[in-house]
Amino acid sequence: MGGDHYQTLGLRQDATKAEVKAAFRRRALRDHPDRHAHSPDAAARADAARRFRLASDAYRVLSDDRLRAEYDLRIRSSSFYGRASSSASASASASASSSSASYDYGYGYGHRRGGGTWRRPPPGGGGAASAGFDWDLLLKSVTRRGFLINLGFASVLLTGAAFLDGSILEIWKMNNSGKSFEDAMESIEKVKIQKGNR
Repeated sequence: MGGDHYQTLGLRQDATKAEVKAAFRRRALRDHPDRHAHSPDAAARADAARRFRLASDAYRVLSDDRLRAEYDLRIRSSSFYGRASSSASASASASASSSSASYDYGYGYGHRRGGGTWRRPPPGGGGAASAGFDWDLLLKSVTRRGFLINLGFASVLLTGAAFLDGSILEIWKMNNSGKSFEDAMESIEKVKIQKGNR
């Protein structure tokens, strides 16, 4: 289906929407199936159609803010599973995939490209330096609409509970001026005893 969307369009991960659009336009002009429709080589037509589908899929994901954030998160989280460093895992990955290139959108598994496995490097260069806190991810998740709606709802509930607690106490003081709760309970008990003696 597709590999690394940034690599497909020849972009860096911090590319703007305008750069994504321009890169897709270049790829579409080069690889559009209509441009290769009259080619006598069927393999060339199929390869151009495949490259165009990859570019279209990459553009669809990278031009939509929500899909791009989810894709970047998948890339970032897949890097925590490590690189295929041992020759055994590389050969197992190579033997498991077919002779044609297999892609999985970078969701945590190796890509077969020209004979080896490929992993996207973790943000920040990898190693112990990347073990720090990801402030961008926190900011993205805290500013999502669902989170903000839930935060507003929770604050309304807490404010209401605090208001009710204070107002109940004030209503008690208005109706029972000069009495404490214990005094009121004693007077109720006295009334019950008097009614019981009659």
